[in-house]
Amino acid sequence: MTDKPFEIPETVETIAPAALAQKLADGEPIGILDTRSPDSVDDWRIDGPDVEFANVPYYEFLDDVTADSLAALPDTRPLYTVCAKGESSRFVADRLDNAGVDGVVAVADGMEGWERVLTSTVLDVETAATVVQFHRPASGCLSYLVVSGDEAVVVDPLRAFAADYVAAAEDHGADLVAAVDTHVHADHISGVRALQRDHGVTAMVPDSAVQRGIDYDGPYRTIGDGETVSVGSVAIEAVHTPGHTSGMTSFLVEDTVLLTGDGLFVDSVARPDLEDGADGAPAAAGQLYETLQERVLALPEATIVAPGHASEGTTRAADGSFTATLGDLVDSLDVLTLDREGFVERVLRDMPPRPTNYEEIIATNLGQRRVADDLVAELERGPNNCAASADTMQGD
Repeated sequence: MTDKPFEIPETVETIAPAALAQKLADGEPIGILDTRSPDSVDDWRIDGPDVEFANVPYYEFLDDVTADSLAALPDTRPLYTVCAKGESSRFVADRLDNAGVDGVVAVADGMEGWERVLTSTVLDVETAATVVQFHRPASGCLSYLVVSGDEAVVVDPLRAFAADYVAAAEDHGADLVAAVDTHVHADHISGVRALQRDHGVTAMVPDSAVQRGIDYDGPYRTIGDGETVSVGSVAIEAVHTPGHTSGMTSFLVEDTVLLTGDGLFVDSVARPDLEDGADGAPAAAGQLYETLQERVLALPEATIVAPGHASEGTTRAADGSFTATLGDLVDSLDVLTLDREGFVERVLRDMPPRPTNYEEIIATNLGQRRVADDLVAELERGPNNCAASADTMQGD
């Protein structure tokens, strides 16, 4: 007996979400058929430069596979069907297979499985530290593990993956000794508190972020502009880089890799309106201009920029990571060459919608409210939108 309008077939070829993420990372052309209702697809879907996407709701296949529904399918194969939990997509995959459509595979666990995927890439950089970039494809969030000797620190951890960072450090022969955020995030729940509470990791908070009223249940260490944290034999320097938020702090690893958080991305710069709203955005954009010109672009051109987010169309570096040299960013992002007035105008133009539930997420990361583990994913669903529009960064 079932309350669904279809039977869920048991013999359908499926792919694990992590395996699908690897195919996207490898640049394999794929087709995605999303069988959710259109209103669920608008803000959150599997996409990318090598994805041919279509949305045909499962109910279009309840009676039969029509010529219209077949015509709407992506031409690219394999064709992966996806839904919310992996049920209706299996039904649709079975219907299409029976209709003679080749190469149809259902994504196991659907979008709920997709949001639990975390991939990792070791940066190909010449430092005494090993720097690992973690990527959550469902939101584009990036976090970092810096390992030296038998110690590791994680930067911008996500709460949903706290245990994964501990395990990753162990895989590199190290203990995770500290966790720090670059700023008070607006798009995801920070994992610093969970790592402190559940794994005994030292919580670190930038001095400039403390001024926003951040609160922790336990003791935490603050780190100010120009101060360093030692990890094994490596020094990581805090560099105050306000603009996206007043407390935004980047971390410079071995004078080689700059973990920029949400201040500078490889295809855009920060949006300036998530702390003080639209009224405060012009002043914050001006502050961001000064930060980039005086603090970031003053670094050597060979400095590797490792940001806090990657968008669906972000180009990967040769090592597979979402990074770029500072010199390459100056060449590719016209906005970095503008004067202050032009920069502010460009950044404020056509800003995307604010991240979903950003006010609740900020309050949670400040410690003003608590969110149960089973509600974290729901709060974080949707595009992060912490960047200014990438379309306006490369000129008119």
